[in-house]
Amino acid sequence: MKLFSSYSLNDMHLNNRVVMAPMTRSRAIGNVANGLIAEYYAQRAAAGLIITEGTSPSPNGLGYARIPGIASPEQMLSWQQVTDAVHARDGRIFLQMMHSGRVGSKLNLPPGAKVLAPSAIAMSGVIWTDSHGEQPHELPEEMTADDVQVAIAEYAQAARNAISAGFDGVEIHGANGYLITQFLDPGSNQRSDEFGGDAVRRNRFALDVAAAVVEAIGASRTGIRLSPYGVFNDMSGAYDGIDRQYIELASGLGRLGLAYLHMVDHSSMGAPQPDQATVREICQSFRGTGGGVVILSGGYDRERAEADLQSGAADLIAFGRSFIANPDLVTRLENASALAAPNQETFYTPGPEGYTDYPVSAEL
Repeated sequence: MKLFSSYSLNDMHLNNRVVMAPMTRSRAIGNVANGLIAEYYAQRAAAGLIITEGTSPSPNGLGYARIPGIASPEQMLSWQQVTDAVHARDGRIFLQMMHSGRVGSKLNLPPGAKVLAPSAIAMSGVIWTDSHGEQPHELPEEMTADDVQVAIAEYAQAARNAISAGFDGVEIHGANGYLITQFLDPGSNQRSDEFGGDAVRRNRFALDVAAAVVEAIGASRTGIRLSPYGVFNDMSGAYDGIDRQYIELASGLGRLGLAYLHMVDHSSMGAPQPDQATVREICQSFRGTGGGVVILSGGYDRERAEADLQSGAADLIAFGRSFIANPDLVTRLENASALAAPNQETFYTPGPEGYTDYPVSAEL
């Protein structure tokens, strides 16, 4: 099967076309990586490519409890044990850079950090804090022009830090309602400067971040994840003009020569189904202007993954939750073995339970 064949991602050898999708797991006590995190990713190093959980490029982006960062020297050095562990098992690993923007609470941020967003529009609902339990999302501060430029520079520096920590590359998180998506979406971006208003200006932050990261570490080590039509974290979904906006965004990203475009579809988890014709056009626009690989993600099983690889719709396929309970997912898929079900109650709890204690099939 094509799914289990090797692949060259810009001269980076991947042992197969199975990608471990980024998933928040909230085990980074003090916002630094640790030995438990290294063990978790090493257990899953048989994936052709691992993309880590969202990792903040800025103290301001640490909106969730116990998520890691890559901004400080301590955070950078903490990731070295993770990359060493994955490389020791002949794996490849990219760091996903995720600035949470308005998704967060000051109770989850280090001293001096702020909850920032394109516009001062609060999210609905609540967020977990370890100190005070669930708390309402607070009103973010609207980013000044200087704040925007600082954030762009933080992404670039975080990418440099990731390479210094041994990562094979980085993925810019432009999906799921975090800072970059907050700039893309007219519901959360009501600015009137060069980063808000029409779709061209709403796309600018994403493109400027990508350009800065490319300048910092090179296009061949830079990917991006997008989620058009997504509604997670109060995004607007299928707003007027979204199709043309994302097609133009993908074209701009392609001209930067990014290593890959990672498209995520959360309809298997109850989100609205993206318009498939538009998704195909977005991918074609990326490829047609110089972009590289397309990764598709969202509710895949073995058969659907193989079908999309054979048709050329995707070059690589990302699997998310199935990797949580199946550290040997590649072997299980290759053997068409039954998959274990993850325990959702331990998705975000601290400690090894529901994290590094899932057995491989040979141990059952």
